[in-house]
Amino acid sequence: MLRSQTKLLDLGRRQLPGLWRCLTKANISKLTMVEVDDKSGIATLTLNRPPVNSCNLELLLQLNENIKQIECNKSRGLILTSSNDKVFSSGLDLNELYKPDQERLKAFWTALHEMWLSLYQCSIPTAAAINGHAIAVGCVLSAACEYRVMLPGFSIGIHATKFGYVVPHFIMISYLSVLPRRIVERALLQGKLFSTEEALQVNLVDEVADSKAEALCKCAEFIDSFKQTQPAARALTKRQFRAPDVQVLIDDPEGQLRESLDYINKPSFQEGLGEYLRNLKAKDKH
Repeated sequence: MLRSQTKLLDLGRRQLPGLWRCLTKANISKLTMVEVDDKSGIATLTLNRPPVNSCNLELLLQLNENIKQIECNKSRGLILTSSNDKVFSSGLDLNELYKPDQERLKAFWTALHEMWLSLYQCSIPTAAAINGHAIAVGCVLSAACEYRVMLPGFSIGIHATKFGYVVPHFIMISYLSVLPRRIVERALLQGKLFSTEEALQVNLVDEVADSKAEALCKCAEFIDSFKQTQPAARALTKRQFRAPDVQVLIDDPEGQLRESLDYINKPSFQEGLGEYLRNLKAKDKH
C-alpha cells in the first residue's frame, strides 16, 4: 500500500474506530459492481447507487476497496462506468455535508481523499466510460483516470462554487492533470459544466462514443495500447510522474482534512448549502 494511503487510512481508523469497523462490513456491498473479463483481464468497476450515484461515505469506502482489490488481483486495466444510463455520478452526496455528524464527516472526507489517491495513483491503466452526466466528483473520478470516453448529450464539470464550496486542492489537481491552467481557473470560478462536445474540444474527454458498449470498447482499446510495456516499469513511471500532484495530501493529511472540515462547518457555508438543497427539492417537485 502507498505511504499516502497508509497515513490516511490510519488517520481515519485512529479517529473513528467504531464507525470505521461498522461501515466496512456488508452494508456497503451493493453500491458497486466489479466484473473481470477472463479473456482481456480488464476489470469493469460500475457505480451502482440509485438514483444518481451520489457519493456517500459507504460508496467512497466501497470504491476505494474495489480499486485496491482490482490492482492487487493483477487485472490488466480498470474501466470505471455507471449502471445508470443517464448519470455517471452526480457528485458528492450533499447530505453528508449539511448539518453533519462530525465523526461521520471526518470519516467521509478521509475516505474521499483515500479513494482519490487510490484511483489517481492506480498502478494499472485506468479509463472512464462516461455514460451519463459526470458532475463534481463524477468529473473528478473521470479526470483521475488516464483516458475518458463520453457519450453525447451529457454534461461534465465541477460546479462547487455554485453552492458556495471552495474547491479543494486535490480536485484542482484532477482538473489540471488534463486541462490547461487558464481553462481550469475559469471553469472552476464559473462552476462551468461542459457539454460532451465542449469537453472533447478542450480535451477533458479523449473520445466520444454513441453507446455505452462502444465507450467500453474504446476504453479497452486504450488499455490494450500498453500490451508492449512492462507493467512494473509503467506503474513506477506513472507514480513518479504524478507524485508532485499528491505531495500536499501525502505530507499533511491531517492539515488538509482539518482545512476542509473547518470550511464545511462554517455557518455561511451551511446556510448557502441549505438554500441550495431546498432549491433542488423545489425543482424536483415541479
